[in-house]
Amino acid sequence: MEKHQENGENNFINSPSKIKSIKMPQTEPNNMVQSDSIKPKAPKAKKRKKPKDTTAPRQPLTGYIRYLNDRREAVRTANPAMSFVEITKILASEWTNLPVEKKQQYLDAAEQDRERYSKEYELYKQTDAYKQFTQQQTDKKVKETKDKELYEKVTLGNVNTPIFQPTLPKDPQDMDFGNFDIPIFTEEFLDHNKTRDGELRQLRKVNTDYEQQNASLTKHIDNMKSAITKLEMEIMQQEKTNSSLQQHLDHLRTTLSTGFEGVKLPGIKDAATMQNIDVYMANLHSMLLENRSQDTKLLQTVRDVVAKLEFNG
Repeated sequence: MEKHQENGENNFINSPSKIKSIKMPQTEPNNMVQSDSIKPKAPKAKKRKKPKDTTAPRQPLTGYIRYLNDRREAVRTANPAMSFVEITKILASEWTNLPVEKKQQYLDAAEQDRERYSKEYELYKQTDAYKQFTQQQTDKKVKETKDKELYEKVTLGNVNTPIFQPTLPKDPQDMDFGNFDIPIFTEEFLDHNKTRDGELRQLRKVNTDYEQQNASLTKHIDNMKSAITKLEMEIMQQEKTNSSLQQHLDHLRTTLSTGFEGVKLPGIKDAATMQNIDVYMANLHSMLLENRSQDTKLLQTVRDVVAKLEFNG
């Protein structure tokens, strides 16, 4: 009888269905946890994937994913009886043992794809589709927050006595790893780490490019400073030349005004002076070009005056 009872107890313990059917006895009113104050918890919702924006640019592929896409069909054809997981393990092993030269080709293609995505995404952020998607996600998040507050208010609003419940360890699938909804110790997690490593290499590359650009700009600035110095020297030389030419012009005006001060032009009362020598010479030039017969005497007078002038200066 006792042995039968003991076997019955073992079967009872090992049976999950029977364990679930056990009802806990009601506690006394003086206990810390009150049965009528404990509200049934809502069934835990499955973790939803991050909403996908169908209008956004195509996500970049890592070098590892590119290699899988290239080789998966060939491996599946060669091993038709293998499952998807087994094929993935074979491809992962091939990727690990892939020569550096071939692996670098996939990594370079992934870097180019990432740069393409960054440029397209920056342009996409300026579109109405991006603004509409962002607004929809914001509204959805606000609604979920309000629903959660309403649920807590309805289910826990009448609880006045503190409830102490043991803290159970979280299942790895339910744990929150920052902003990334990726289960740990999976191919996706490892691929995510590789992606982050690729981004780090990209940042280093960008930093190196910026340093090279900075060096080029520094060299360009030095060249510009040298050019500015050279231009300043040329300006000083040009100012000296202009000053010399101005002195020569003043000497010519003085010489001409002195030589033609006694020569009066027909129809013009004023004689040649330092102030009107430019107008005087222009009128004289016009009269000589007309070559009128009455200007023969004037022409001879001009020749005599010019022959006596000294233009040294």
